[in-house]
Amino acid sequence: MNLSNATKSARSPVALLGAALLLAGVTAGWVQWRARRAEQSNPPAGDLLDIDGVRLHCVERGAGPPVVLIHGNMVWHRDFFTSTLIQRLARNHRVIAFDRPGFGHSTRPRDRPWTPAAQGKLLHAACARLGVERPVVVGHSMGAMVALAMALDYPADVRKLVLLGGYYYPSTRMDALLAVPTAMPVLGDVLRNTVTAVSVRLFLKKMLKAMFVPRELPADFLLTLSGEMMVRPVQLGANAEDATFMNRQAKSSSERHHQLQLPVAIFAGAEDLVVDVEAHSMRLHDELRHSTLGVIPGVGHMVHYAAVEEIVAAIGEDLLDDTSLARSVSRADQTAGVNLPF
Repeated sequence: MNLSNATKSARSPVALLGAALLLAGVTAGWVQWRARRAEQSNPPAGDLLDIDGVRLHCVERGAGPPVVLIHGNMVWHRDFFTSTLIQRLARNHRVIAFDRPGFGHSTRPRDRPWTPAAQGKLLHAACARLGVERPVVVGHSMGAMVALAMALDYPADVRKLVLLGGYYYPSTRMDALLAVPTAMPVLGDVLRNTVTAVSVRLFLKKMLKAMFVPRELPADFLLTLSGEMMVRPVQLGANAEDATFMNRQAKSSSERHHQLQLPVAIFAGAEDLVVDVEAHSMRLHDELRHSTLGVIPGVGHMVHYAAVEEIVAAIGEDLLDDTSLARSVSRADQTAGVNLPF
């Protein structure tokens, strides 16, 4: 075979396909190795419960009236440690923070669609297993959808809702459309172990910064939450699947908002780039007669990092120090027409 023929052979579709498959296999092996190493470096910090075929990881701190914390997408329960919300609440409350299915150390079996309602059902069962009666349920972002579903489906078992930066009404979202391929069976498995795993690593810090804008990404955020834990294939899949369920759940829940009779405290960052504050938090407040609303100026999607004392107060804590009270009054003065929950 002459050099010209050898070059043509090397460029044949079969040869190119073989090279692509080899590269994909090597990449997938590397991704899985990184995922295992991340899990070994960040072992479970709490209990692993077997609930309805799911290994559910939960962390408890403190004692007193119960509070359940439900995190949003991309992150896991450690988000509430980085924001210091767990530490602050644990002074006077029994705080239970879950890793939602597919996040952190919780599994996500493929035997059911993990809608926010399905996740709420699971966490409700976990609360019963733990002897947690009528907790205040706090949810951030996607976790707010899960918290809302819990309150709608089990109204007698939720004392109060505290919703942070939530998405409550259906709308067209480009991120949900882009997530579809990664959420699909087979194709999604391939993407999560190759292309998506690599691309998310490249843009992870940029995506996280967008969640905190206009504030800076906390210096210890990636260290505490572990970037490698956030980009594991299982968590990338959970993120994608959650995104595809957003509109369906929002439509279902919004048609039942009128059923809510419990107190609801709603918080949002005034400069949230992820969820439109007026279209969601303000609209929900207008709809719910038993709700209060705190829109925090100069804050983006991660409102629980900037409004810890306000959130604690909304949960029912009355041990505010003078500094936090002054800070809250100042914000109230800046937020015309918005009711802070005091």
